[in-house]
Amino acid sequence: MTYPAASADSFGTRGTLSVGTARYEVFRLAELDRRLGSQWRALPYSLKVLLENLLRWESGAVGAHVTAEHIEAVAGWDAQAQPATEIQFTPARVIMQDFTGVPCLVDLATMREAVTALGGDPQAVNPLAPAELVIDHSVIADVFGRPDAFQRNVDLEYQRNWERYQFLRWGQGAFRELKVVPPGTGIVHQVNIEHLARTVMIRNGQAYPDTVVGTDSHTTMVNGLGVLGWGVGGIEAEAAMLGQPVSMLIPRVIGCKLTGSIPPGATATDVVLTLTEMLRRYGVVGKFVEFYGAGVAAVPLANRATIGNMSPEFGSTCAIFPIDEETIRYLALTGRPAEQLALVEAYAKEQGLWHDPHREATYSEYLELDLSTVVPSIAGPKRPQDRISLSGAKAAFRRALVGYASASDSTVDQAGVQSFPASDAPAVSGGNGAGAPYETISPAAGALGRANSPTPVRPAEGAGYEIDHGAVVIASITSCTNTSNPSVMIGAALLARNAVER
Repeated sequence: MTYPAASADSFGTRGTLSVGTARYEVFRLAELDRRLGSQWRALPYSLKVLLENLLRWESGAVGAHVTAEHIEAVAGWDAQAQPATEIQFTPARVIMQDFTGVPCLVDLATMREAVTALGGDPQAVNPLAPAELVIDHSVIADVFGRPDAFQRNVDLEYQRNWERYQFLRWGQGAFRELKVVPPGTGIVHQVNIEHLARTVMIRNGQAYPDTVVGTDSHTTMVNGLGVLGWGVGGIEAEAAMLGQPVSMLIPRVIGCKLTGSIPPGATATDVVLTLTEMLRRYGVVGKFVEFYGAGVAAVPLANRATIGNMSPEFGSTCAIFPIDEETIRYLALTGRPAEQLALVEAYAKEQGLWHDPHREATYSEYLELDLSTVVPSIAGPKRPQDRISLSGAKAAFRRALVGYASASDSTVDQAGVQSFPASDAPAVSGGNGAGAPYETISPAAGALGRANSPTPVRPAEGAGYEIDHGAVVIASITSCTNTSNPSVMIGAALLARNAVER
């Protein structure tokens, strides 16, 4: 099997796209007008990407994965129909993190051993689709709060798992189309959008949309860059790496129109919590979500990545933004070459993938969010869709605390029952081992009307202290939703610094 495969091109869409001095083979969607009419032009962005994928992989062979009938089904998509038509989607590449990616590499090595034992050529075993393995889950924050913490933690990781890294180094040299990103580079999704994602792929002289499946549910973060992709299981990713398509039903697509702009004081996290609440309530499980409208231009790429990252929490298969000027700006910011920027823009405009805020595609269902209505928010105590506005956090916290701690656990409230007036709550007794009371670090200190459970903490260095319900304790931020956005990370750092200073 060759990769990419030679398309049967029964609709005559194969052509050439010139960008500067470069020429690329492309499968022009506009050529479908001659055979299938112009209905495809009203398709959502994500379905146009799938349509091009089928055109490129069409085969005239008996029992082929992709046939002309599949192409006609997507081009003539009925937005109101329930998913019933199965298609075969062939992702442009596969991305893996170490917990699931290393076993895939072990499988490839085992296949080579088996082929050798049977007298075959082990070099014949190779990924057919580009595969990228990013080492991020393995690194542990053993050292923190000091300038050399980053380098120390990376060094410790290499010491602990040196055999694994010997194997990975061998694998990168032994297998074609395999790239290994070492530990300490970043979380897989951030590495994906900053370095690995192409938005438009170039391979064997062809230009086509970058698409991806990954072995992590938050692979959808790359949707913010206009790249269609989602998380799959390890076996499915391994099959895709070996050239097998992903079987799927043509999905329903939810169009989420964005208007206005994010107000000062609100962050990408506030936007994503608002969207999570809205989409979970509406019900988007198993559907594509696509953002469009004038408000799209007001959403920076980092914020788009944050929104795409939370697609699993929405319940949707993906949550994608189209390609526009902001996409090009981000690709330039992250060091992509000028030739790639020119190709992405030219290809997107040629294929009808460039966002036009004045044009509304046909969607299965429609939603709308005015970004100017977003307010500072926090996630609920158990589920992110249980959004709580920051202004109502105190009351919400007290209500939620009832489910976590009973009044019988509260030393302050027990003593308060015997006191009068109720506002004169007794102090909690405690000591730091030297006869002096602990410093109580919690807004619960002296508070009535809620359960308290003062707990002494004796650090290895410094004075002891006491924490209670409501104390905020942060060891490190490892959530890929937050690390996708520099402004959110800086905000968290400033908040932590100010809290320590107080």
